[in-house]
Amino acid sequence: MSEGRERKQGEVVSMAERLRSTKPILRDEFITMAHGSGGKATHTLIEALFVEVFRNPLLEMLDDQAVFSIDGHPGPRIAFTTDSFVVSPIFFPGGDIGKLAVNGTINDLTVSGAEPLYLSASFILEEGFPVDNLRRVASSMAEACAEAGVAIVTGDTKVVNRGKADGLFINTAGVGVIRRPVDISAGNAKPGDKVILSGNIGDHGMAIMIARGGIDLEADIASDTAPLSALVKAMLEVTTEVHCLKDATRGGVVSVLNEIARHSDVAIVIDEASVPVRNEVRAACEILGIDPLHVANEGKLVAVVDRGVGEDVLVAMRQHPYGQHAEIIGEVTEEPKGRVLLHTPFGGTRVMDMLVGDPLPRIC
Repeated sequence: MSEGRERKQGEVVSMAERLRSTKPILRDEFITMAHGSGGKATHTLIEALFVEVFRNPLLEMLDDQAVFSIDGHPGPRIAFTTDSFVVSPIFFPGGDIGKLAVNGTINDLTVSGAEPLYLSASFILEEGFPVDNLRRVASSMAEACAEAGVAIVTGDTKVVNRGKADGLFINTAGVGVIRRPVDISAGNAKPGDKVILSGNIGDHGMAIMIARGGIDLEADIASDTAPLSALVKAMLEVTTEVHCLKDATRGGVVSVLNEIARHSDVAIVIDEASVPVRNEVRAACEILGIDPLHVANEGKLVAVVDRGVGEDVLVAMRQHPYGQHAEIIGEVTEEPKGRVLLHTPFGGTRVMDMLVGDPLPRIC
């Protein structure tokens, strides 16, 4: 049944009850591009295969990082994450694969409440890749590290035969320290919590599409890739009642909200009119027939905070350059559990589910 079809509230709840997710089963015989999209296919692959094989309490949290103490030490906790980047093209308006790799790893640490400290960087190079391009990427990574106050302290380099890769792939890992008494996880949303989006969505995905020549549009759209550590620090200086933080990358805001709703066993209701989208991005999405809520971002986060501090957190976010367009876009409710509902400007309600695959593959 089409996700875009509007329904009365009772019908939406009834449908959500019938479609409530169960334990995922991987039925595919071969890997497809959809398995790397950040949507349903990705989550099924992760939960039905990797979690089953590698099962342990830290992995089962399914957050963007693992958070742990060293030998039960009562001091600051450690956050650890890893990510790989295969974006095409490697240079695009607003950034490149190197800047993306640094910021993406920093943000995966940041959304646990951690202060990012150190990164690793591993390069898989295709024979024939221009050294000047590699130097340009490395310089971009150094600049991104300098902005965020982190350092690349170890790494690895491999070269594969010509035609066996796509120029350059990068893997990064990062560690950070959580000094505040916070418990931030996708499973911590509570009914009544406010949902905050840190700014305009869809810029990164549309910038990649334009760079690929996939859309004939003269528009000033650049990737929003940015380190969000200083923004989150400003939020946590206001309150520790930040329950969930997620950077809305692959799969966009909808995927993030569905993850939170499912892991917290709650519903999330958002107001479409409150979601900030630049006119240029909205126009590009309309041409491609894509909802901006499904488009990847690389410098935006979703925050779920206690209802009593929502406005205070919003004010703090708007005082930071990477949060100046932040908006409260909805709230957490008890029912229908595990679902995300969108109230439209026309008085209707839609169930917003993850897509199976991403309409814009290889955006990070």
